[in-house]
Amino acid sequence: MTRLHRIGAVAMLLAGLGVAGCAVDQTTGKRTATGAATGAAAGAVVGLFGGNWLGSVGIGALSGATSGFVYDQIQKAD
Repeated sequence: MTRLHRIGAVAMLLAGLGVAGCAVDQTTGKRTATGAATGAAAGAVVGLFGGNWLGSVGIGALSGATSGFVYDQIQKAD
């Protein structure tokens, strides 16, 4: 495991712990979880073709969860 992979793993762990401690309403949680699942699936497909499957799934899930949360906040602002 390279240094960059270790840093990425620690960053994902800290981000996950930070999100786990937040109290969110049901709609925000559903949209964030849907985004994470979609991102993980897309990351798995990319990882199968490009290599580093597990890293791609993690990055996809993290970016999908972030996108789902941001989408939820935009919908609530309208």
